[in-house]
Order: sequence, then C-alpha cells, then structure tokens
Amino acid sequence: MELHAELALQAARGREKRPPEITELFERCVEDVRAQGIAERALGVGADAPDFVLPDAQGVEVSLASLRAQGPVVVTFYRGGWCPYCNLELRAYAERMPAFAAAGAQVVAISPQTPDTSLTLVERAELPFTVLSDIGNVVAAAFGIVHDVPPELDAVYTGNGYDLAGESAQQKGAVTLPLPATYVIDRGGTIRFAAVSADYTERADPDAVLAVAAALD
Repeated sequence: MELHAELALQAARGREKRPPEITELFERCVEDVRAQGIAERALGVGADAPDFVLPDAQGVEVSLASLRAQGPVVVTFYRGGWCPYCNLELRAYAERMPAFAAAGAQVVAISPQTPDTSLTLVERAELPFTVLSDIGNVVAAAFGIVHDVPPELDAVYTGNGYDLAGESAQQKGAVTLPLPATYVIDRGGTIRFAAVSADYTERADPDAVLAVAAALD
C-alpha cells in the first residue's frame, strides 16, 4: 500500500476511535496552523539549507556538512515516535533505503525527542537511517517549520500518555512541534526539493523524494 493510502486509512481509523469533540479540536488546530501561513513561509526550493550539528540516537554529533560531503541528503522532520503518521512515514523510508543508498543519498530523520527516546524508536522500528534529536526545535525553527501546541491540545496528548515536554525536553507552557517537512539538499547545501504541510496527517511522497535525490550528483 502506498504511503498516502496508509495515511488516509490511519486518519479514518483515528476519526472512528476518537470522541467527536477531540476530532474537532485536532481539525481546528490544523486550520489554525494553516491560517498562520507557516508552511508557506518555510524554507523552499533554491534556499540555502541551514547547517546544523545534532546528536544521533547514540549521542554522537552529526553535522549536515559531513552528510552533504557524501552526496545528496534527505532530511525529514517528524513530530515523534508517538505519532502514528510519523511512524508510517519512517517505515516507508526504511523500506526504500536500498534505493536511496543506490542513489548515493543519505536519509536523516529529525524530531524534538531526546536521544534516549529516539534510540527506543530506532530499535523498535529497526530504522536503517540516521535519527537526530533537535531538542527545543532549534533546527526546525531555522527551517521555519515550528508551530506552538495549544494547551488544550497538549492536554489531550498528555492524557493519551504523550508527554511532549518531557519527551521533547521542552518546558511546559512553551511546547512546540515541527510541521511534517521533507527536504532534499544537494552537495552544495541548496534545497532542491521541499514539502511542508500544516496538516500532520500529510507527508511527501517518498518515491518523489527518491526521484529528486537520484537525479542529483
């Protein structure tokens, strides 16, 4: 099943399971983010990608510059291992890693979760690519894709067992998340593909991302 179909199925299942008022809250928050125009203002094709140095799941620091030296880099920002849509996306990239490797492309997934939490995800999902921790969404902010999580939405996540502040090492009252965003960055640091969505249930087509990466030197 293609990723977009899996995401749609997950969204339908979520609507069936949740109380209507929670679904309404989720949808209202998506529309609020959309109205802010964050996705439209985020870095796009032709922009210089901000360099960064972030710890991986083992606590080893990884720089974008070192990754670019090896070839094109696919950077996908995800909300966290608690997000089922993110997990579907990461699995889709894991399944395509042989093709990305054949294209000489590096795949990097970035979330605001701590290295320990990321390590749990890497081991559980057997992810064959680098997972980095952007605590406080500093790098995500440099790409222009950060949005605030309203207290009422944070309360719902907390009630479901997802302590965003604890898992993301953020302070209560200032919880943020990255929008789902995927970039392809060439050796020179220029963004050659950008997909940013205000809707957390949407993701870039990994096959389209692969096609762009494969076309780069």
